[in-house]
Amino acid sequence: MTSTSLSHPGTTQLVRRPNSVAVGTIVWLGSEVMFFAALFAIYFTLRSTTGDLFQNESSLLNVPFATINTTILVLSSVTCQFGVFAAERLQKERTGALWNVKAWGMVEWFFLTYAMGAVFIILQVFEYAVLVHEGVTLATSAYGSAFYITTGFHGLHVSGGLIAFLFVIGRAYAVKHFGHKEATSAIVVSYYWHFVDVVWIALYLIIYWLR
Repeated sequence: MTSTSLSHPGTTQLVRRPNSVAVGTIVWLGSEVMFFAALFAIYFTLRSTTGDLFQNESSLLNVPFATINTTILVLSSVTCQFGVFAAERLQKERTGALWNVKAWGMVEWFFLTYAMGAVFIILQVFEYAVLVHEGVTLATSAYGSAFYITTGFHGLHVSGGLIAFLFVIGRAYAVKHFGHKEATSAIVVSYYWHFVDVVWIALYLIIYWLR
């Protein structure tokens, strides 16, 4: 947040204005909501017009495996938020031993978040490989098209978030003084990461549990 002084007779009032970067990010995420809403609409439209296809094909999904992967991604939102807390107090790096997580700064928390996000992508690619081996591909059926399009676009968004984490970490190391601009970058990236996590929870419930 930024503040501007407005002069009045005998008084000085501070007017707080929202950070333009944060506002722009929120507006952009609004457009992303519409994008994923369209993907959900495609999924449900195909599901409603193909009879028992989706129910039969979804039996090939490994729900426990997907649950573990989902848990990893959800926990990465927690570690991301701890990184934001550190950024808000302008703590770039840890102030103690590596195993003392209470002393971690933004960099350590974001590195951990990056690692968990990378594991999510790796496990998703492994799941794709298994399904392709079992005959579920993008071109074999409407179910395969719906599954790979929805989860694939989400995976691309997760990959974009991983790149953003590297950018924020690199920027933190590049500056001599970690200030409010760097903290703002960390905060807006966290907005995006929480968004892709929420989208995945919806996808997980619809794809893996809705029969």
